[in-house]
Amino acid sequence: MTDWRDRLDELDSDHRHMLEGGSLSQLFLRYPLYVSHPVFIGSFYGFLVCLTLLLPYAYFGSVDNIPMMDSIRDWGIQTLILITLCSFLGGSSSIIASISKRPPIRLENHRRFLFPFPFIGLAIISVSMMNDISDYTLFAGWVCFILPGPLYIHLSYAPRWRIIDRLDRGLQPFEGMIKTIDSPDPEEVLVTEDDELEEVVDESQSD
Repeated sequence: MTDWRDRLDELDSDHRHMLEGGSLSQLFLRYPLYVSHPVFIGSFYGFLVCLTLLLPYAYFGSVDNIPMMDSIRDWGIQTLILITLCSFLGGSSSIIASISKRPPIRLENHRRFLFPFPFIGLAIISVSMMNDISDYTLFAGWVCFILPGPLYIHLSYAPRWRIIDRLDRGLQPFEGMIKTIDSPDPEEVLVTEDDELEEVVDESQSD
């Protein structure tokens, strides 16, 4: 059977650019599609963010004279909960992508807005370990903590994976889609135009 990468080369440049995705999607899609399913990517993200909780659990457990094994147990339970939650959200995004049949959205130019959220969430969660804070504030902290991963999977990765999976199975990748490609971000278009302008200037200087 023809590999999806071979079939991807048959598409026009705009659709190839959309399906190749950014560096993060390309990293995941290096592996077989059954390994890089949104469910497993969600689980992986849940595990990664939980690693950042290991130090706060250990530190505040030491401050409160909680036995180390109890702190590790509490961290392990929290890790299982977050992995399950992120896995469920990844699976839900995959189902929604199959139903809505919408194109993936490239998020490269929006990462700077999402980047602070996990750190804000981690700060709120850490404060909650030292002091009593309202349930609403703690809930907001957890939302900030896990938001970027599930949001990336829902908007970008799950729709991309669905189309690539159809390519891999030899099916018509864009069947049933009202719109096959997301409108380019104005910033992305500007960056592309700037790159093209630089190429023209470089060529003129070399001549």
